[in-house]
Amino acid sequence: MASVSAAAQTAPAQSPPLQRGIVKMVLSGCAIIVRGQPRGGPPPERQINLSNIRAGALARRAAQGQPDTKDTPDEPWAFQAREFLRKKLIGKEVCFTVENKTSLGREYGMVYLGKDSTGENIAESLVSEGLATVRREGVKANPEQARLSDLEDQAKASKKGLWSEGAGTHTIRDIKYTIENPRNFVDSLHQKPVNAIIEHVRDGSVVRALLLPDYYLVTVMLSGIKCPTFKREADGTETPEPFAAEAKFFTESRLLQRDVQIILESCPNQIILGTILHPNGNITELLLKEGFARCVDWSMAVYTQGAEKLRAAERSAKERKVRIWRDYVAPTANLDQKDRQFVAKVMQVVNADAMVVKLNSGECKTIHLSSIRPPRIEGEEKNKDKDKRFRPLYDIPYMFEAREFLRKKLIGKKVNVTVDYIRAATGPGEGTPAFPERTCATVTIGGINIAEALVSKGLATVIRYRQDDDQRSSHYDELLAAEARAIKNGKGLHSKKEVPIHRVADISGETQKAKQFLPFLQRAGRSEAVVEYVFSGSRLKLYMPKETCLITFLLAGIECPRSSRNMPGGMQVAEPFSDEAMLFTKELVLQREVEVEVESMDKAGNFIGWLHIEGVNLSVALVENALSKVHFTAERSAYYKTLISAEEACRQRKEKIWANYEEKPDEEVVHLSEEKERVANYRPVYVTEIADTLHFYAQDVETGSQLESLMETMRAEIAAQPPVEGSYSARRGDYCLAKFADGEWYRARVEKVESPAKVHVFYIDYGNREVVSSTRLAAMPPSFSTRTLPAQATEYTFAFIQVPQDEDARADVVDCVVRDIQNSQCLLNIEYSGATCPHVTIQFGDTKDDVGLGLVKEGLVMVDVRKEKHLQKMVTEYLNSQESAKSARLNIWRYGDFRADDADEFGYSR
Repeated sequence: MASVSAAAQTAPAQSPPLQRGIVKMVLSGCAIIVRGQPRGGPPPERQINLSNIRAGALARRAAQGQPDTKDTPDEPWAFQAREFLRKKLIGKEVCFTVENKTSLGREYGMVYLGKDSTGENIAESLVSEGLATVRREGVKANPEQARLSDLEDQAKASKKGLWSEGAGTHTIRDIKYTIENPRNFVDSLHQKPVNAIIEHVRDGSVVRALLLPDYYLVTVMLSGIKCPTFKREADGTETPEPFAAEAKFFTESRLLQRDVQIILESCPNQIILGTILHPNGNITELLLKEGFARCVDWSMAVYTQGAEKLRAAERSAKERKVRIWRDYVAPTANLDQKDRQFVAKVMQVVNADAMVVKLNSGECKTIHLSSIRPPRIEGEEKNKDKDKRFRPLYDIPYMFEAREFLRKKLIGKKVNVTVDYIRAATGPGEGTPAFPERTCATVTIGGINIAEALVSKGLATVIRYRQDDDQRSSHYDELLAAEARAIKNGKGLHSKKEVPIHRVADISGETQKAKQFLPFLQRAGRSEAVVEYVFSGSRLKLYMPKETCLITFLLAGIECPRSSRNMPGGMQVAEPFSDEAMLFTKELVLQREVEVEVESMDKAGNFIGWLHIEGVNLSVALVENALSKVHFTAERSAYYKTLISAEEACRQRKEKIWANYEEKPDEEVVHLSEEKERVANYRPVYVTEIADTLHFYAQDVETGSQLESLMETMRAEIAAQPPVEGSYSARRGDYCLAKFADGEWYRARVEKVESPAKVHVFYIDYGNREVVSSTRLAAMPPSFSTRTLPAQATEYTFAFIQVPQDEDARADVVDCVVRDIQNSQCLLNIEYSGATCPHVTIQFGDTKDDVGLGLVKEGLVMVDVRKEKHLQKMVTEYLNSQESAKSARLNIWRYGDFRADDADEFGYSR
C-alpha cells in the first residue's frame, strides 16, 4: 500500500497530540485499525497509515459477479510485512500521532508500541527488517526521515527482506479462495486441529479463516451454536438482531487476526462447521456462557468437545438471565425444588414413554419420559383391520418390546426423577385428540437414563423441536446420539428385518375357550404369568407368556370387599376397604412376574386359583392385612389353616374389615373336621444358616453324601475348565454357580440384579445370601442342576413361639440360636405349615432337648398359642415354661408382663 503523495498532504498547524488505542486489525504492512475507548456503545475505530514508508499490497480476490475482473496476487514480501505487524501489534496498546490528513479523510502518522512515544517506533522496525521502503521523493527533510533512510540503507547492506537476493517470488502466497469438494476436504483432515488466522468476523458465530500452511481461505460456522445476526434488507442495508453487534464485537476482540487452531468437524450443504481453539479458551463455550448465543440441535451432534459442555454453558446463561436470555423463564420455574427432583417407586408402566410412580408421600403420579415418542402406526397402517379389535400393546410393532423393557427394568424399583418441563393440556382439534397436562421428566436408575436406553435399543424415537422450543429433555443431545447409534446399527424400529408379531389370544370371558384351556393349566401346576391389570383386590388380568394368552384370574379361598360397579338395577356402592384392597394388590403384583396355580373356573370363563409372588401367597397376604375374609371354599386347600390363623389374628386386633367384629359365643362354634393326632417323626438335619427373622435353613443328613459327591465333581470340572470371567449375564431367577468368599464355587440362584457389580445370590444348598460381582458368577452345567440333585437347603421356622419385635431382644434370640445349633446336627419334626415355610420343633442331636422350648424357658421368646386340638399338649408345655420364665422375670419378662398394658412403646406385640 503506497503512502499518499506530498501534494495531497497538508502541513500540520502544530505539533500533533499523542493519542492511544488498541490495535484491532492490521490491514497491510503500513496500515492498521485502532480501537478507541468505548463510550456507551461499540468503541470508535480509526485507520492509521504509517507516514513516509511504503509496503507491498496484499492479494485481492476478484469482485464476485464481475467476470472480467481477476484475482490480484500478493506483492513480494507484502504478506510477511502484514504478519510482522500482526504478531507484534494485535490486541496491544499503542500510541500514535496524526501528522497528515487527506481531503478524503485518510490519516497518516507515527505509531509507537506502548503508552508513550518512548516505545518501539513501528515504521522504523518495518524498515530495519527490510519489509518496507522509505519514500524519499517529495518529502521535506526532517530527523525522522533521515533516521528511516539510514535504517533502509542498513537493511540493504544486510540484504534483509525486500533487499535479499532474488525477486521474492517465494514470499507470494498461493491463496485458494474456493474448495472444489468441501466435504472431502473436511474429511481429509480427520478432525485434527489445523493452524489458522482469523481474517474476518461476519457475526459472533461465523468467521473467515486462513488455513496454514496451504493458504485455504474458508468460511467457518461454529458448531453447535448460533449468534444473533445482521439481516440484509431489500435496500442493501443491514439490520442487526438484538445483541448481534455485541456478539460480533465479543468474537472480534478475542479472535480477529489471532493465531488459532480450528477443528473442521463437518460439511453439511457446503457449510463448513468447526470449533476454534485459542490458548485462552473455547470461543463457542464463551459465547454461550455470556448469553451471546444459543445451542442449535442440527450441528450439536458434530461438536467434538462434548455437547454437554455447551448445554451447561447455555444453562448458566439462562439461570443468570444475561443478554439474549434476559426475558427467559425456565419450564420448571413454577415448581418447588422437591417437585423438580425426587425419588419415587415405579408402580406401573403405562406404555413405552409413561409410568406411574409412588412418591414418598404416598401419592401416585404419572410421569412421561421427556423428548421421546413411543412406537406408533403411521399412514395407511392405521386403517388396516378396522374390524379387528385393536390392541396397541400387541398390534403396534415394538410397543410390546418397549413396554417389557421398561417393566423388567423398573417395576417395583426406586428411580430418580428430574422434571424437565410441564406440557400444557391441549384441546381437541381437527383430526387431533385432546391431551391432558403432562409432567415430562428424565428418569434414571443406577445412573442409567431410561429414555436413552430405550432409544439406543430402537424402541422409541426422539422428538424434533423448533429451535426456540425450550421444553425438552435436559439430556437431549444424548438422546439424539443414542438414536443415531440405533439407526446405524439397525436396532428395533430402524431394523430392516420383519417386525415382530405378537399373536396373543384374549380368552377373558370366552367360556368355551377357557373350558378347553382349563385342563392344561390344572395339570401344569405352577405357571408363570405377568399381572397386566388389577380390577379389584382379588380380580386380575394375567398374561401367560408360555401360552401367549390373556386370562381373567380370581384369587381362591378369600372373599374380598367389592368395588363400586354398574348393575342392572343401578350403581352398586363400593364396600368398605375395597379401594384399599385394590391398592394393596396393585402395589404387590401389578406388572410383576408371578406364579399361579389354577384350580377351577367360574361360569363366566374366569379362572380361579392361587397367586404367588416371591414366596408370598396373595390370598394369604390380603387376609393377613385385614383386607379380605376367608371363603368357605378354602377348606379343601393346603392353605386353609394358614388363612384361618391369619384371619383370627386380624379379628382379635379388630383391624380394618374386622373393626366392628363381635365374637360369637363358644357354643355357636362348629368344628368343621376332626382333629388328627400329633405325629412325632424326628429326622436328622444339619443346620447351615440362621436368618435375623429366626427362620433357618437345614440340610437332610441322608442326602449329605450326595451333595459332597456333587461338589467334588463340580469343583474338579471347574478346575479343569475354568469359566471365562465376566462371560455370564445374570438374570433374576436363574440358577448359576457363584464363587463364595472362601474362593470355592457353589450352586446359587440369582435373586436380584442391581448392576453387573451388584448381583444378589442365594446359595441353594446352604441358605445364605451374598451380593457379588457378575465376574464371580458362571453358568451352571446341566449335570449339576437341581434336576440332578434338588436344592439341599430347606427353609423352616420355630413352631409355637413368637419372636420379640424389639431389635435388641430379637438379636439376643438369634445370637443364642446361632451359638446353639448353627453348623451342627439336630433332629427336626414338622408340626404345621406356614405362609412361607413349615413350622417345626427341633431337638439337640445329643441331649434331645427341645431348642424352642429352651428359648421359652430362658424368657427370650413368647409362646404362639395354637388352637389345633392335637397340638394342645405341646402348647400347654410351652405355656407352663413361659409362666416359669415370667415368675423368674427372665430377659423379656424382667419388667413383668408387658403385654397386659398393650404398650406399643415397649416394642412388643402380642
